[in-house]
Amino acid sequence: MVVAFNVTGDERGHWAVLHVSGELDLVTSPVLRQRVHDAVAEGRHSLVLDLSEVFFCDSSGVGVLIASRRLLRSCQGRLRLILPAQGAVDGSHVNRVLGALGVRRLFDVHADLDSALTEESRPLSA
Repeated sequence: MVVAFNVTGDERGHWAVLHVSGELDLVTSPVLRQRVHDAVAEGRHSLVLDLSEVFFCDSSGVGVLIASRRLLRSCQGRLRLILPAQGAVDGSHVNRVLGALGVRRLFDVHADLDSALTEESRPLSA
Protein backbone atom coordinates (compact mmCIF):
# COMPACT_ATOMS: atom_id res chain seq x y z
CA MET A 1 0.00 0.00 0.00
CA VAL A 2 1.41 3.39 -1.02
CA VAL A 3 0.46 6.28 1.22
CA ALA A 4 0.74 9.81 -0.10
CA PHE A 5 2.54 12.35 2.06
CA ASN A 6 1.30 15.88 1.69
CA VAL A 7 1.89 19.27 3.27
CA THR A 8 -0.49 22.09 2.43
CA GLY A 9 -0.50 25.56 3.89
CA ASP A 10 -2.81 28.43 4.56
CA GLU A 11 -3.00 31.47 6.79
CA ARG A 12 -5.41 32.16 9.61
CA GLY A 13 -4.95 35.69 10.87
CA HIS A 14 -1.29 36.06 11.77
CA TRP A 15 -0.84 32.27 12.04
CA ALA A 16 0.61 30.17 9.23
CA VAL A 17 -0.94 26.70 9.26
CA LEU A 18 0.70 23.67 7.70
CA HIS A 19 -1.61 20.68 7.32
CA VAL A 20 0.42 17.47 7.25
CA SER A 21 -0.95 14.10 6.14
CA GLY A 22 0.46 10.61 5.67
CA GLU A 23 3.60 9.13 7.20
CA LEU A 24 6.18 11.47 8.71
CA ASP A 25 9.37 9.45 8.38
CA LEU A 26 12.94 9.47 7.09
CA VAL A 27 11.81 9.88 3.48
CA THR A 28 9.13 12.53 4.02
CA SER A 29 10.44 14.59 6.94
CA PRO A 30 12.74 16.73 4.74
CA VAL A 31 9.63 18.00 2.92
CA LEU A 32 8.13 19.24 6.18
CA ARG A 33 11.46 20.70 7.30
CA GLN A 34 11.67 22.70 4.05
CA ARG A 35 8.09 23.95 4.32
CA VAL A 36 8.73 25.18 7.88
CA HIS A 37 11.94 26.91 6.77
CA ASP A 38 10.10 28.49 3.84
CA ALA A 39 7.37 29.84 6.14
CA VAL A 40 9.95 31.36 8.51
CA ALA A 41 11.93 32.82 5.59
CA GLU A 42 8.71 34.50 4.42
CA GLY A 43 8.40 36.16 7.84
CA ARG A 44 5.79 33.86 9.36
CA HIS A 45 6.88 33.35 12.95
CA SER A 46 3.59 32.02 14.35
CA LEU A 47 3.14 28.50 13.02
CA VAL A 48 0.63 25.73 13.60
CA LEU A 49 1.50 22.23 12.45
CA ASP A 50 -1.74 20.32 12.01
CA LEU A 51 -0.78 16.68 12.46
CA SER A 52 -4.37 15.43 12.57
CA GLU A 53 -3.85 13.39 9.37
CA VAL A 54 -0.45 11.95 10.33
CA PHE A 55 -0.84 8.30 11.27
CA PHE A 56 2.83 7.39 11.60
CA CYS A 57 5.82 9.34 12.87
CA ASP A 58 9.32 7.99 13.42
CA SER A 59 12.33 9.57 15.12
CA SER A 60 13.24 11.59 12.02
CA GLY A 61 9.75 13.12 12.07
CA VAL A 62 10.19 13.96 15.74
CA GLY A 63 13.56 15.47 14.86
CA VAL A 64 11.86 17.81 12.39
CA LEU A 65 9.34 18.85 15.04
CA ILE A 66 12.13 19.61 17.53
CA ALA A 67 14.16 21.48 14.90
CA SER A 68 11.06 23.49 13.96
CA ARG A 69 10.53 24.42 17.60
CA ARG A 70 14.16 25.49 17.89
CA LEU A 71 13.99 27.54 14.68
CA LEU A 72 10.85 29.39 15.72
CA ARG A 73 12.18 30.05 19.22
CA SER A 74 15.36 31.52 17.70
CA CYS A 75 13.28 34.21 15.99
CA GLN A 76 10.95 34.76 18.98
CA GLY A 77 8.22 32.86 17.15
CA ARG A 78 5.59 30.39 18.30
CA LEU A 79 4.91 26.79 17.33
CA ARG A 80 1.71 24.93 18.12
CA LEU A 81 0.95 21.31 17.27
CA ILE A 82 -2.40 19.72 16.62
CA LEU A 83 -2.32 16.03 17.39
CA PRO A 84 -4.58 13.61 15.53
CA ALA A 85 -8.25 13.63 16.52
CA GLN A 86 -8.58 12.84 20.21
CA GLY A 87 -4.79 12.51 20.32
CA ALA A 88 -4.25 13.71 23.85
CA VAL A 89 -7.15 11.60 25.05
CA ASP A 90 -6.77 8.24 23.34
CA GLY A 91 -3.00 8.12 22.89
CA SER A 92 -2.67 8.55 19.13
CA HIS A 93 0.50 7.32 17.47
CA VAL A 94 2.14 10.75 17.28
CA ASN A 95 1.20 11.46 20.88
CA ARG A 96 2.65 8.10 22.00
CA VAL A 97 5.89 8.65 20.10
CA LEU A 98 6.39 12.14 21.55
CA GLY A 99 5.60 10.79 25.02
CA ALA A 100 7.85 7.75 24.70
CA LEU A 101 10.77 9.93 23.68
CA GLY A 102 10.08 12.33 26.55
CA VAL A 103 9.66 15.37 24.33
CA ARG A 104 5.89 15.96 24.34
CA ARG A 105 6.24 18.47 27.16
CA LEU A 106 8.37 20.66 24.86
CA PHE A 107 5.42 21.37 22.60
CA ASP A 108 2.32 23.51 22.82
CA VAL A 109 -0.19 20.78 21.88
CA HIS A 110 -3.84 21.39 21.01
CA ALA A 111 -6.76 19.15 20.16
CA ASP A 112 -8.01 21.12 17.15
CA LEU A 113 -7.30 24.09 14.93
CA ASP A 114 -9.73 26.44 16.67
CA SER A 115 -8.00 25.84 20.00
CA ALA A 116 -4.54 26.32 18.49
CA LEU A 117 -5.51 29.62 16.88
CA THR A 118 -7.01 31.14 20.01
CA GLU A 119 -4.57 33.56 21.60
CA GLU A 120 -5.63 32.76 25.14
CA SER A 121 -5.70 29.02 24.50
CA ARG A 122 -4.18 26.72 27.00
CA PRO A 123 -2.27 23.75 25.60
CA LEU A 124 -3.32 20.25 26.58
CA SER A 125 -1.33 18.97 29.53
CA ALA A 126 1.60 16.66 28.88
